[in-house]
Amino acid sequence: MSASAVHSLWTTAADPISKIDAPKIEYGQLSPTLIVIGAAVLGVLVEAFVPRKSRYYVQVFLSVVALAAAFAAVVALAAGGYGTTKAHIAAMGAIAVDGPALFLQGTILLAGIVAVFTFAERRLDPEAHGNRVDSFAAQAASVPGSDSEKAAVKAGFTTTEVFPLVLFAIGGMLVFPAANDLLTLFIALEVFSLPLYLLCAVARRKRLMSQEAAVKYFLLGAFASAFTLFGIALLYGYAGSVSYATIASVADGSVTDIDPALADTMGNDALLLIGMALVVMGLLFKVGAVPFHMWTPDVYQGAPTPVTGFMAAATKVAAFGALLRLLYVVLPGLRWDWRPVMWAVAIVTMLGGAIVAITQTDIKRLLAYSSIAHAGFILAGVIATTPDGVSSVLFYLGAYSFVTIGAFAVVTLVRDAGGEATHLSKWAGLGRRSPLVAAVFAIFLLAFAGIPLTSGFAGKFAVFKAAAEGGAGALVVVGVVSSAIAAFFYIRVIVVMFFSEPKADGPTVAVPSPLTMTTIAVGVAVTVVLGLAPQYFLDLAGQAGVFVR
Repeated sequence: MSASAVHSLWTTAADPISKIDAPKIEYGQLSPTLIVIGAAVLGVLVEAFVPRKSRYYVQVFLSVVALAAAFAAVVALAAGGYGTTKAHIAAMGAIAVDGPALFLQGTILLAGIVAVFTFAERRLDPEAHGNRVDSFAAQAASVPGSDSEKAAVKAGFTTTEVFPLVLFAIGGMLVFPAANDLLTLFIALEVFSLPLYLLCAVARRKRLMSQEAAVKYFLLGAFASAFTLFGIALLYGYAGSVSYATIASVADGSVTDIDPALADTMGNDALLLIGMALVVMGLLFKVGAVPFHMWTPDVYQGAPTPVTGFMAAATKVAAFGALLRLLYVVLPGLRWDWRPVMWAVAIVTMLGGAIVAITQTDIKRLLAYSSIAHAGFILAGVIATTPDGVSSVLFYLGAYSFVTIGAFAVVTLVRDAGGEATHLSKWAGLGRRSPLVAAVFAIFLLAFAGIPLTSGFAGKFAVFKAAAEGGAGALVVVGVVSSAIAAFFYIRVIVVMFFSEPKADGPTVAVPSPLTMTTIAVGVAVTVVLGLAPQYFLDLAGQAGVFVR
């Protein structure tokens, strides 16, 4: 064969390659995520190049500035109409820029800022060898109780890597509710889960318990991710695409041009139903709904309390956002298939979380079961399948996240010789020993219980109203019953704090730095403002409640 023939073959073969279009990325509309991920990468470089003495200050400054800048970017996008009239699909179909995405991203970023304040707290523990210490292990790599750990504590080391890890987790959470195809969804899931597995393992006190929590979370989370990925594969087999819009159009039968290679499997309902069940299962695991909740109490109890607060608030926001988008954008045609299942999940989640919480004697476990019950309440809004359902869920998530972070921030303050005193008996008489802290915690508990004039009441009312109007009246009855059961154990904690005698050797309340004070103050402010004047925020959630398709 002559050289010219080979050359012509080569150019013919290569010709189609020149027609690959360069990807069109709207960097401005993706700026909130890009700012956070960029700062996380910078944080990794800070660990490598900044001297150990200055790292803590640089990381805290970098994290707070990045999250504030990303929030400003979200507000600018919303003001520019990207939540309403200009809502569209960006990044070549991978990310949706619309009302729910921007609302949830704003909530995650604000929750992230107050959570970072609790991460940066260094005044609660007594100083060790003249150095201030935070909630995280001096050196995460050293074996608990070993000489290397003692040496690290003596040298005053701190695990400042938690800040870039938190930024990576927030970056993944920003993409998760905005993902518009299943691969983006899965990558975002891994990007925010892996840092959380690590963060759970680095508690300074009770390190073995913390590491056990991380292993449980990692193993169960890996299972859930695998189920999700398997579901994505089946949905791809069903629709020949991972894009939400394509799957939705195949599901409702509006696709006309079918690739002959896919004609045999395309539109096979078994693939659609099994695939969907597996993907939804992965998301229900993340929100901690029964029966996928087994990791929640152990992980919440074992993880460092600032991490628990962040995880309880932000993960729920991101996962419910993704769940809403899947059910409302991809599967509106399958409502009759998924609603009965979600009914069952919501009922067992509300009742299960509320009933098991009554038996708990540890504050962090009690809050974990309470968060399971709240997942059930939010599912009631998801089941409504109306625009009001979406906006009520958005409002509930916004209100719930600040109450949660505030409540866990209060838990970090009550301490005895072994660190945080989380056993319920140790909180006896706290109202006499430290009336302010007990009063603040009581406000958070009343908000969780959904007592009027708190944000919890406004959120529950909105969700139950949407569910009732969406034809799920029976679900609302179950919700009200489980709220009543839940109110019992919240009020029991208030009774223990204010109406029991303080023990002589009881825990003390540490005086925090302005960082934790700010977190708790923001939590109280949001709780009271959303309780007394929720209308503006309900309207905001209502405007943001329309998904772009």
